[in-house]
Amino acid sequence: MFVDSHCHIDGVAFDEDRDQVVRRAKEAGVAAMLNVGTGDPRSDDLRRAVAVAERYDWVYASVGVHPHDAKLFDDKAEEHLLQLTENKKVVAWGEIGLDYHYDHSPRDVQRDVFRRQITIANEHRLPIIVHSRDAEDDTIEILAECSPQDGFRGVMHCFGGSAEMAAACLELGSYISFAGNVTFKNAGPLRDAARTVPLDRLLVETDCPYLTPVPHRGKRNEPSFVVHTAEFLAELYGVTLVELAEVTTRNFEKLFGIQVDPIRI
Repeated sequence: MFVDSHCHIDGVAFDEDRDQVVRRAKEAGVAAMLNVGTGDPRSDDLRRAVAVAERYDWVYASVGVHPHDAKLFDDKAEEHLLQLTENKKVVAWGEIGLDYHYDHSPRDVQRDVFRRQITIANEHRLPIIVHSRDAEDDTIEILAECSPQDGFRGVMHCFGGSAEMAAACLELGSYISFAGNVTFKNAGPLRDAARTVPLDRLLVETDCPYLTPVPHRGKRNEPSFVVHTAEFLAELYGVTLVELAEVTTRNFEKLFGIQVDPIRI
């Protein structure tokens, strides 16, 4: 069984064929997926992500404010998100973090909102899903500053950092997830970082509809394609595909407190 630990199938890219996308994932061996809500925290954007999780037994959800939207976070948004976490299908807070590549929100606001959301997640005992782009030092500093004494519970999603950043995340107790970009021809440094991550801290994801892995580059990404990233990582680690699927599924269960059931088609 495979798990897509980070996807966005509630988006408009899947409005015309969402049922078929979910069916194809199941047929490919994907037994669970985590649909990560993004968008304006004051609107119904995040509620849509939860609704998709409610529609399918094997789909779960997370809610949080992406760094792009940090400038929109306020007390009302926080209240709205906390209401959504009362749903049993919501198993994490995220994706949250820092994005200095696009700077859609001011960097100081991103940092403040990142800290605030980590605190909220800790208070409600929810693991966090971290987005970090071109912000390695500040991401690690804030995670170290805000992590509870019993350790950081969360995952660095769609990891794109250095081997040094991976080491710092692992020291904090983080899981690290790789998406389709690890399969890209020019991703040598990312593969070097991946080799440093022990199997018991590894997750795989699509981040669909983005970052479609080889051999489907150029197409819309979807959860069934997580198998290709898993195949690539299995070869990189020198393990069988079955072994990699088993360990990443166990890691997903442990981090998010989910029992992944066998596939029934």
